[in-house]
Parts: sequence; structure tokens; C-alpha cells
Amino acid sequence: MSLNITRGKQATASRVAIYGTEGIGKSTLGAQFPKPLILDTEEGTHHLDVARVSCHDWVTLEGAMLELGRDRQGFETVVIDSADWAERHLIDHLLRKSGKRSIEDFGFGKGYTMLAESFTKLLAAADALVRTGLHVVFVAHSQVKRTSPPDQEEGYDRYELKLTKQTGPLLREWADALLFCNYRLKVVEGADGRMKARGGKERLVYAERSAAWDAKNRYGLAAELPMSIDSLAPLFAGTPAPAAPKPQGKSLVDTVRDTIAAATTVKKLGAVVTRLDTLLSEGKVSGDEWSTLTDLANARHAEIDPPTGAPWEKETSDAVA
Repeated sequence: MSLNITRGKQATASRVAIYGTEGIGKSTLGAQFPKPLILDTEEGTHHLDVARVSCHDWVTLEGAMLELGRDRQGFETVVIDSADWAERHLIDHLLRKSGKRSIEDFGFGKGYTMLAESFTKLLAAADALVRTGLHVVFVAHSQVKRTSPPDQEEGYDRYELKLTKQTGPLLREWADALLFCNYRLKVVEGADGRMKARGGKERLVYAERSAAWDAKNRYGLAAELPMSIDSLAPLFAGTPAPAAPKPQGKSLVDTVRDTIAAATTVKKLGAVVTRLDTLLSEGKVSGDEWSTLTDLANARHAEIDPPTGAPWEKETSDAVA
């Protein structure tokens, strides 16, 4: 077996997560990345003059990322705004698929395991975009949580990603730059002897971890930066040249997607799902494509025959050609 050894730095697009306090301008900062497309999961970018796709549910978000993996359409950055609303859509999607009312209804933590597995697939789709040369930026809200490190006698509060304990660590590990945004505050003693906060207007990006927040970066950024796109220039320094455009023409995935959208019976959708399993086993669609298309079929099934409908009819007579 021969080893494919490479040396030196390699040009690659950036994997970034930006989070912080309410209204500080996280979305605005994400929109300043090179040629961005916003995948808007919470309808929070109407005030920005940007290109966007409204992703009201998990299936739409998955489909948008799959489509961009085939055709970048001239964009250089994909911004998912926000990660915590994407997680909400994922939970709703899992509940609808399983006929549950709460993620706790799965029992024994199974719902949270399914949540983590599906969120991992989203990050894998993000990695696929990075491989095409697209920067991927997740915007997220922050929350203050109590932490009790084993080497400390007492716990303390700190800022963290506003995600569940199952998905938060996944996004932290995935990102090459986890950036925390906050206002600069100074605590001073007032004339009455009480401690008071002053300032609160200067916006900063923190790129290194502290006891008060999570942060990291692999780009040599300073620990504390002005909250501007110019401060983040090292994130784009190693961007590879755009890949050559793919030949035009409808792909197999597009054909299956169109067949799902055009289906009007559960029988037809059952045939599509059966055919998808075959395409996966033959290597004609990837695992991520199979997962996304299956989710699309399930969503279409719910439209044709809502929650109380019968399970798939495994017929092959209407299979996709």
C-alpha cells in the first residue's frame, strides 16, 4: 500500500461559527463574508441587502446545501443563520417523522441521539461545500450556563452556544474558528461603593477561549479583535481557486427530486423510496444524497397523506427509471 503524502500548508475554504449576544450584529458580520448566500432559518435577515434562501424547515435547508454542493452559483460563502433555529427545525422534523410530540417521548435519550446523528449529517454536508471552495459560516445565539470544572472548587457562569448539549460540542469541534461577539464592558466602583458596568458600545470579537466564553481559531487571530470583516482577513487568505463549473444537464438526483415533487400517491412515493435504496447500494447516490432525498419523500408523503396515513406500499411497478 502506497501512502499519499502531502507537505506544507494547503489552501482551503474556512469553517466558521460566529455567536454572541442579542442584536450585536452577528448576521451583519456574516453577510460581509465574500459573496455570501444566506440560508435564513429564522427570517432574521430582512434588514440586510443580501442574497438569501428562506429555510422554514429542515428539508429545505438540507436541499439547499445539497444543491449548492452541485452548483455554487457564483457564491463564495454560505451562511447558515442561525444554527440554533436550524436545530429547532431538525427537532420538529424528527418529531413529525416519528409521530412524537416531544423529543423526550423517544425515551432513554434516543431522541437526543437521533438529533446528534442528524446534525452530524448537516456538518458533513457543510464539509462537502468547503471541499468545493465555499466558506461555510454558522451564526448562532449565545446563552449563559453554569459550569463546574473538576479542577475548581466552585462553579461559574460562562457564555456558550445556544444549542443542546448534544449538538453544541459537534459545532465547536467542526469549526476552525469559533468566534464570540460581545460588547466591551468595564466594571467600576461607583460613588456609593457599589460595582457598576460602564461602556457597552464598542463591539469586539474574541477568538481565544477564556473562563467566560468558548472561542478558538486556527488562523493566528489575536485573542481580541474589532468586530469588522477586515479583522477576519486571515480566514480568507488561503482560499483555493473556484472549481471549474460542472457540465449543465439534469442529474440523477435532480430527476429523483422532480419525481418526488410530482408524485400524487403514496404508492408512487413508495416506489421512489425503493428505487433510492437500490441507487444507494449501486453507489449511484451518496449517503448524504440518499438521506436528503428520503427526507424529501417523507415530507411529500405527509402532504399527500397526513400523519394518520398508511405506511409505504413497497411497490416497484412505478419505480423511478
